[in-house]
Amino acid sequence: MAEKMQKDQAHKLVDKMADDSTWDDLMNEIYVRQVINQGLADSQNGRTMDVVDVRKKYGLPE
Repeated sequence: MAEKMQKDQAHKLVDKMADDSTWDDLMNEIYVRQVINQGLADSQNGRTMDVVDVRKKYGLPE
């Protein structure tokens, strides 16, 4: 479920960006923030996998 946008958070995000930032930079910041927040929520709710299992699933060396 998507997190509800808070206008003050959006303003702070834009304000901290460099003056020469692009729309792509802004979209990337929003995406990264969303992914981190979702990962934290998954972790807090026990929706995690052991790294050994992930490596096996994707055929990566241990």
